[in-house]
Amino acid sequence: MKVAIAGAGAVGRSIARELLVNSHDVTLFERKADHIDPDSVAGAKWILADACELAKLEDAQLQTFDVMIAATGDDKANLVVSLLAKTEFAINRVVARVNDPRNEWLFGEDWGVDVAVSTPRLLASLVEEAVSVGDLVRLMTFRQGQANLVELTLPSNTPMAGKPVRKLELPRDVALVTILRGGRVIVPQSDDPIEGGDELIFIAPSEAEPALYDAMQITR
Repeated sequence: MKVAIAGAGAVGRSIARELLVNSHDVTLFERKADHIDPDSVAGAKWILADACELAKLEDAQLQTFDVMIAATGDDKANLVVSLLAKTEFAINRVVARVNDPRNEWLFGEDWGVDVAVSTPRLLASLVEEAVSVGDLVRLMTFRQGQANLVELTLPSNTPMAGKPVRKLELPRDVALVTILRGGRVIVPQSDDPIEGGDELIFIAPSEAEPALYDAMQITR
C-alpha cells in the first residue's frame, strides 16, 4: 500500500518503520525542518510540509495514496488531517491517533476517521483482557461503533471444547478472525477445534454481542 503519515515524531517514525518492514510505500509529512531525519527511517520518503494545509497535500498528490495516518501529538491537527484526507482526497482508509482520551468522541466518520487509536483505551483493554474469562473485551472500534474488534477468553471447562470451527453457529455478521492459544496465533481453518482457555478474536457489530455470548455458551 501507499501510506502517508502526518507527523514524524517518535510515533510517526515507529509506524513508518513497521510499515516499511512489510514492504509498504511510506511518505512522512513533517512541518518542522529540524525534525526531518531521513536516516532515522531508511526507505521512507520525507516531505517538509504542514499536512493541515490543503495546498501542501495537493502538491503531494494525496489522492494517489491508499491510507492516511494522522499521528501528530495534537488532536486538533489529527482531526483536520483526517477530514481533508477523506473529504478532499477520498482516501480509502484514515487512521488517527487520539492523544487526549477526552477527545475520543470526536474521532469518528464526521471527521473522516475510519479507525481511532487511543493508547489509554488500548492499555485498558489489555488489562481487562488479562483478567476477564468469559467476558467480551472490546479491543478496537471501527466505523464509529458499527463494528468492533472483540476478544473472548473461553473458560477451561467450556462445553465448546473439541468443536471444530466450521460447526460454530455464530450470529449474523460476526466473524472469527484469530485464535490465541498458548502463545500461538492461529488463523482458524474449518477443521480446527476450539479448546478451553482459547482467546478468540472476533469482528462483531455491537448489537450481535449478546447473541455471541449465547453462541459460545457463555453464562453471564
